[in-house]
Amino acid sequence: MKFFIDTANLEQIKEAQDLGILDGVTTNPSLMAKEGISGKEAVLNHYKTICEIVDGDISAEVLSTTYEEMIKEGDELAAIHPNIVVKIPMIKDGIKALKYFSNKGIKTNCTLIFSAGQALLAAKAGANYVSPFLGRLDDISVDGMNLIEEIRIIFDNYMFDTEILAASIRSPMHIINCAKIGADVITSPLDSILNLLNHPLTDKGLAQFVADAKKMS
Repeated sequence: MKFFIDTANLEQIKEAQDLGILDGVTTNPSLMAKEGISGKEAVLNHYKTICEIVDGDISAEVLSTTYEEMIKEGDELAAIHPNIVVKIPMIKDGIKALKYFSNKGIKTNCTLIFSAGQALLAAKAGANYVSPFLGRLDDISVDGMNLIEEIRIIFDNYMFDTEILAASIRSPMHIINCAKIGADVITSPLDSILNLLNHPLTDKGLAQFVADAKKMS
């Protein structure tokens, strides 16, 4: 399973890259705003900087909701760097845009997926990734893991090349369950990834090793 980090924070991206387990980055307008990045040129330059740090797919989201504007904006984003993946919303014009970019050989990530039917449409249109939002489903008492499982079955049935990119990850257990079900990718805040390191028995065992080593010196 691939690990993407969901942020626009360069320090967190560098930290994840230094761990040696980072495969890519996802961002969105909210994450850009959180870092105080605004204005077209500033956003484009920030994406370029991320691409210089990470050798992997970088999802860059369009802000438009009409076909013509999504095409224009997506072409500009794709021109930044070969690793840019144009992030398109799950709407009718978005499906048309996915097909346009697929025909041009430009990678896409269809975002805001909340049903298996939406994922199927995106895959049919040629999306490279679909992003089901687990945490937001959990927030309304719907099991997001069931959605991942449904999409996995459908994609395997028809051998779609589209990858399942599990988004809105809230905890390490989300990551583990996605791996068990067969998500191709998770995109997560850095904290959730780092929390995979933690176990009380590891801490206890390491403390004992350190104490015993001191006795030997």
